[in-house]
Amino acid sequence: MNGNRPQPSPLQRLEQALSQWRQWQCRPALTQAPTVQEELQGGLSNHSYLVQAENHLLVVRLDGINPADHGLNRQIEYRVLQTASTAGIAPTPRYFNPELGAMVVDYHTGQAGERVTAADLAQLLRSIHSLPATHHRVEVGERIRRYLHRLQSDNGIDLPRAYRQRLFALLETTDPISRQHKVLTHNDLMPANLLQSGRHLLALDWEYCGMGSPWFDLAVASLGQDFGEAQQGELLNHYLGSQATASQTLILRQYRSLARYIELLWHLTARPAAEPDTVLQRGLAMIDREA
Repeated sequence: MNGNRPQPSPLQRLEQALSQWRQWQCRPALTQAPTVQEELQGGLSNHSYLVQAENHLLVVRLDGINPADHGLNRQIEYRVLQTASTAGIAPTPRYFNPELGAMVVDYHTGQAGERVTAADLAQLLRSIHSLPATHHRVEVGERIRRYLHRLQSDNGIDLPRAYRQRLFALLETTDPISRQHKVLTHNDLMPANLLQSGRHLLALDWEYCGMGSPWFDLAVASLGQDFGEAQQGELLNHYLGSQATASQTLILRQYRSLARYIELLWHLTARPAAEPDTVLQRGLAMIDREA
């Protein structure tokens, strides 16, 4: 969309996406326009709406942030989602329009945000990491440096010196590990993006997906479930299919710390007007807790 003129509101973009219902790839094909049932709550990055399209219940998701600011690639997300849905671990996508920042996927009944077992989470991660490779790479260090640069240049915000030093020491340690082994990763497996639907655990909102480190996926997923040390070990054992070594346990803890830094930087970047000092202090407290 043209950045030199006012952007349409979410409701205007929703109306435009709904008007293109003939292009939605439903089976059987739709014969009449869908209707909005309700706005879905819980998303931090996007606006989502439940719609009824004849016998289909679908979710229309609209960008709530500028994808470029966060290194997102919507085209890659759509293609990966097609593959992941075929593998039975994600909703089936039905429509995608990058100009509108709109995507339509199947709606699944179930309860997002529920706690899941370490075994089920490990199995989902193994399935995700077995998906075909894509050309889009997701580098934790690059993402962190991009956030820091934008915060400094646009908002005059920086991490306290001691935290910044700790962060770059972590990156120096983990960057070689990240480069060793890359797989298709989700990178945002928080509770809101996990849905227990029948016997299947589904991953929602693949916007941060790309070729990255499996350790970061493990870290984010374990943080989302608030796993303690014992549960972290259980998750690793199930994922690896063997007893985790002390070195592997340490790597997971290091990536959990990196994930806490990214969480803080994301909030400061995505919500610059929302009391940055308060957000910063809360985030630093979470980092201290993890350390």
